[in-house]
This record gives sequence, C-alpha cells and structure tokens, in this order.
Amino acid sequence: MATSKNEMEHNLNYRRYKDGDDSWSRNTDKIFQASWTHKCPTYVQRTPPCQGSCPAGEDIRGWLDIVRGIEKPKEGLKWQEYAFYRSTDANPFPAVMGRVCPAPCEDGCNRNELEDHVGINSVEQFIGDYGLDNKLSFSDLVAKEETGKKIAIIGGGPAGLAAAYQLRRMGHGCTVFDDHAKLGGMMEYGIPGYRTPRDVLDGEMQRIVNMGVEVKLNTRVGSDISIETLENDYDAILWAVGTHSGRPLPIPGAEATNVITGVDFLRAFNDGRLQLAAEKVVVVGGGDTSIDVASVARRLGHIKNIHEKDRPENVILGHTAHDVASSAIRDGANVTLMSRASIENMPAAQHEIDDALREGVNIIGQVSPVEALLDSDGRCRAVKVIKLEEDGSTPIEGSEYEIECTLLVAAIGQKGDLSNGLEAMDNGHGFIDADKHYQVPNKKGHFVAGDIVRPHLLTTAIGQASIAAESIDHYLKNEELARRPKVDKHQFDLLDKLREAGLHEGFGEYDHSVEGTRGTSDGDFAVHNYENRSDDEIIPAEELFLGHFTVEARHKREEIPVTEEEVLGHFKERMIGLSEEETVKEADRCMSCGMCFECDNCVIYCPQDAVHRTPKKEATMGRYVYTDYTACVGCHICADVCPTGYIDMAMNVDGI
Repeated sequence: MATSKNEMEHNLNYRRYKDGDDSWSRNTDKIFQASWTHKCPTYVQRTPPCQGSCPAGEDIRGWLDIVRGIEKPKEGLKWQEYAFYRSTDANPFPAVMGRVCPAPCEDGCNRNELEDHVGINSVEQFIGDYGLDNKLSFSDLVAKEETGKKIAIIGGGPAGLAAAYQLRRMGHGCTVFDDHAKLGGMMEYGIPGYRTPRDVLDGEMQRIVNMGVEVKLNTRVGSDISIETLENDYDAILWAVGTHSGRPLPIPGAEATNVITGVDFLRAFNDGRLQLAAEKVVVVGGGDTSIDVASVARRLGHIKNIHEKDRPENVILGHTAHDVASSAIRDGANVTLMSRASIENMPAAQHEIDDALREGVNIIGQVSPVEALLDSDGRCRAVKVIKLEEDGSTPIEGSEYEIECTLLVAAIGQKGDLSNGLEAMDNGHGFIDADKHYQVPNKKGHFVAGDIVRPHLLTTAIGQASIAAESIDHYLKNEELARRPKVDKHQFDLLDKLREAGLHEGFGEYDHSVEGTRGTSDGDFAVHNYENRSDDEIIPAEELFLGHFTVEARHKREEIPVTEEEVLGHFKERMIGLSEEETVKEADRCMSCGMCFECDNCVIYCPQDAVHRTPKKEATMGRYVYTDYTACVGCHICADVCPTGYIDMAMNVDGI
C-alpha cells in the first residue's frame, strides 16, 4: 500500500518492504530463487490516473513533462509552444479550461498519496495564456488535402467547436449553426466573465474559426433551416445544441413571474441585458450553476425604487433591458442558496463554495422547497422549505419554515430546447440519445456530443466531441467503427516521437513468419523491450516507488479575495496565473506515472551492470534505457526503485 500523507511528512525513510514481511502478496511475485529469477525488465507505458480522470482525455503527463524539461521539443521549437500543441491535441481551450474546469484530473493525481496533487489546472492556464499572448495558431494543423466532405455542426458551444477543430484537422469542411448572436454556448452564456474573461474565450474560439470553419449565427435549425435541408446539403450532421432550458421548480406557486431558472438568469446577465438583481434572492440548487447565479446576484445588487419594467424577471424573460445609468446607484442583494445536500456534500466545486461564502452568500444545506408563497399581486413573496435528514431526501416532519424572497431562481437541472422542428430528435426527456460512438441511434449520418447527451462538465463535452469527430471520419470513409479502447484517451505515441526525432528510419521490417520475437532485445524492427498498455491500464499509486519523491508544497495561483463588503460591482478576474518560473516548478512535482522520467535509478542500482542508457543518437522520450539480458539475473531491484512504475519484471529469459 502507498504510504499515507502523514507518514510521508514525518517519516521520510519510506520502504516498499517492511520488517517482518516474509511472504509475497501476489502469486506473480512468487518466482524468486535466492537472489535471482527468470524474469527480466520490460518497459511498460501506462496511462496515469490524472489522464484517466480527464473527460477530455488530455495527455496531461505529456505536457507536464514538456514544461518541466524532460521531453524535449524538436529543434527550433520553444518548449512553451511544444507544450501548447501537445495540450491542445485533445482540448483546444486550455486558457478557458485552466480557469473553470473543476479538475477531476487533480482528484485522481497519484501525488495525493504523498502530500498534495499537482496543480494541473494552473499549468494548463499558463500554457493557454502563452498561446494567446503569442498568437499561436491552429492553421498549420489543418489537413494538407481537403476531403471534400461537409459536416453541419448544430451548436457553437464547447462540443460543437471542439468537434470542428478535430474535423478540420482531418480535412473535412465544417459549418457551425448557432441560434445565438455569439459563439460559445454555455462558456459564453452560462459562465460569468469574471471566471472566464471574454477576451480569453473569444481568442480561443477565433483560433478555431480561423481554421476555415464557416459560422452561421442567429440561425435556428428546425425553423430557419430544416433538418431535411441539412441532410441534403451535408454529408453528416453533429448535434451539439447544449441544454439551454432550465428545469422549473416542481412545487405549487412556481408559475409566478418572479420564479425563473438559473439558465435564463445567467443568459440575461452574460448578454448584457441584466444589470440588477433583486433585494432578496433565493437560489435553489447546489451545483456550479447555482453558485454562479448567487455570486452574480451579489455582484449586481439592487435598487430600492424600481420600476415594474426593470424588475429582473421582466429583463430575464426578454420583455425589456436594464439601462446601465439607472443601475449606477445600487445596494447589495441579500442572497440565499439552498441545497438538498449538506454544504459539505454539495456538488459544486469546493473553492467556488468557499468564494461564495466569503462574498456574503448565505448557504443553507439539507432543505427542500415545498411551495412558492404568493402575495396579492401573484408574485412570490417567500419560499416555504422543509428540513431534510442527512440523507438529503427524507423530510423532517414539522420542520417547515419560510424564507422571504423577491426573486426565486431554480438551478436544479437543464435540458435541451428541442422544440420548433427538432421534436424528432427528443428522446422524451429533453435530450438526444447516443451510442458508444456518439451516433444517434437509427438516424444514419447523425451524431451527437455535449450536454444534450447528458449535462456534465465542459471538459466532458470536449472529450465527447473528439470521439464523435473520429466516428464521423470513419463514417465518411465507409469504415467500420472499431471497439473503443478501454482507456479512451489521447496517448503519448512513441512512434510519433521517433518520427519527430528522425529515429524511425533505423527500424527494419517485421517478419511475421519468425516465431518467438515478442519482447525481442535485438530485433531491429522494434524498440527494445518496450510495451504500450496505455489503452488498457491506468497505473495506481501502489505501482510507484513513492520513497523517491520528496515532500514539496504545491505552487498555488494567487486568488484575489473578494469580501462581502467588496463584492458589489466587482467583475474583475479573481485568479492570477503562475509565472513561468512557478509553472515549471509546479510541473516538476509531476511523478510522470507510467512513463520513464530519466531518474537513472535503474542504471545506478543494478548490481549486475545490466541496465544501460540508450546511446544519445538513438534516445528519445520513452527510449532512455535498455537491458543487457546476458547480464541480468532478475533480481528485481530496478523495478523496485523505479519511481514511475515504468518497469515490469515480465520478460522470461530462462536459458540465456
């Protein structure tokens, strides 16, 4: 088992084997005869858990190793550019995602077993910001020859644009249809600008458009243009329409005009119509959307003497728009966020919860709305709630009470707007069905990606778009859709690296008629002793030698704390990115799980002098060491001291 954080901080003489250990825990280890075995090292690439936890499937270990200087770019290319293009192979929005992604990759990071995860998001933000500041382009990534095929992409949000990016790299033509005035989907209309600065978002979207993507805004498929027309004019259709309809509160009184959805609230704010909230705002939810609504309401505040037309619900419903001048003198809003879950178990990101509390949002856990109580004018004056048991679902009898409000916002879920000609796509629940290849079942040539499949993270939409683009490419080539890998991610490819370094030409042709060549150490058709299991295995912390790593605190981005006294009118970005020096230091904390990071432990500790560095003229990332099997006795020391778990004792060399 991996050593606990507490033990590592106070007892740094970590040992894989303890006093008193006298038996093997695994049958495959019961192979020792005194100090030797018939097993010699193989070098096995596996997927690290950060990457395995990334819904977009980024080669996180790869670009971290580039930032820290282990993997070198080809001559003439700066490491910053090299890291940018490795990162954007899977995700074309590194500056956006480095800011807003809740980072499931960091939850999976094996370094959590040592002291604290690697700040993956902060490094990604640096890479993305460098790309924008230095005007790095995707134009050179477009396939040299156009295929002549055209894909209609319905929706210009993260899924639609990410799919356009991948499809243009394949040489396919793309037209994006969106019924909004701007591209971006929920990145534009759902996330406040202080979390995603609009110049950052616009820059990353424009980079994709510049690849030759045609864009048709303010165009709704189903009414402005029919599905039948698209089927006739395009070779395939990708549905990436998102979920822009909020779910209403399923309680009596929710039909009141001042009971609205969080999606509508944020859309009105982000397109500039909503300049004021209300005096008493109650938000029902618990997820990231509800936090955004509450935080925006605190920033907007309210004015005391408000005209009927300026009530927030009238603006949100599109009847009018706020005048900026009339909003200049305002007071703070009293904002309450209520959740069925306890505050500790709310689904929103913890740092967003912490920010909301600091900004003066009152958060109440383990309560559920029962009824919207109306005044004589039919407006909601309060919401009746009931307390819940710790399970978040069982009501506590007799615990009802009222929370006053002048605006009640439901942020309890979303669905797609599949009306006005799109009813045939609706699965009956406001979503579009998808198979494992993101094809729409029983609709040839139709594919789907993003929240309209199942609302989740932006990074999930990006990952689905990548798979959908591959499926579209196979469909257009009349190819069978093969089984997706068990670990379905963008992986480091040693052959690509060898090509990049000009080392691939030294390999001979593989002769299929020759038996016994698996795991060869002398065949000129293969990299010595190397095996790639990235498509099938994620390497756990138990396979690493954690004793190699020293405890080092995470280099954290500086956050501008916004207090409840300062929050009114505060729309500046709260997070300050790492400097280049800090970024490199943070990337250096990566343990490069499942890939050699050239520490030399196996070379230094081999008692037989059987492990050697690959000659420089033949060496590259993933091809740093080799084993002389005539000298190896199978003592397993190299595998025991390998920090990254890259070495397996798997080669049976009995008889050499």
